[in-house]
Amino acid sequence: MAVLGLSTAFSPPRGSWIAVRLRHGATGRSSRSLSFRRSSAATAVAVRAEVSFVSGDEAKRLVAEGYAVLDIRDRRQYERAHVRGSAHVPLYIENEDNDIGTIIKRQAHNNFAGLFYGLAFTKPNQEFTKMVKSKFSPESKLLVVCQEGLRSTAAAEALEREGFQNLACIMSGLQTLKPGTFESVGEFELQNAGKAGLVVVQGKISRILGAVLISKMESTLQSL
Repeated sequence: MAVLGLSTAFSPPRGSWIAVRLRHGATGRSSRSLSFRRSSAATAVAVRAEVSFVSGDEAKRLVAEGYAVLDIRDRRQYERAHVRGSAHVPLYIENEDNDIGTIIKRQAHNNFAGLFYGLAFTKPNQEFTKMVKSKFSPESKLLVVCQEGLRSTAAAEALEREGFQNLACIMSGLQTLKPGTFESVGEFELQNAGKAGLVVVQGKISRILGAVLISKMESTLQSL
């Protein structure tokens, strides 16, 4: 079922704008806004498509229907795990600038977020949309993915401004995927690719110590 909303606003002699909004399905999974500008001299049409936010299962269905996967995570997360066959264009790239301010910030980052969580010190990729355009046309159907869902939303909005009309993102990112949703490449599961650093090491040590403690307690109880 589609719900159609129509609104008009009139401007001076140049003409008028008509905004049309379509929403498909009861869940509102896919929505799109279309803006048409009518001119007395000539007809000009501008189309603006909203980004669709989907679950992991819906994302899998979109890929089966022909959507390409665009992974916009940084290099480290992409190498840990990514969807097989996905295109990689990072929204943020590692910041290797050597001015004194950046050096101080990078050192502070590496001593905390980098050390404990394995997060790279990054900066915006100024060539992001240009790089995407070199791989895909604006008519392409793209599933834009990141680990938590925030960067993919920002990336999709940037692509929308560049004329891409068929965009979807996974709500809350790859971390929400069930194991086996997509065939992946890398040593981690897709949902765990954002976990690294001492926090992960500490977790592994805690699990080992817990297993040893339980085994020792069971042995003690059996000897009583």
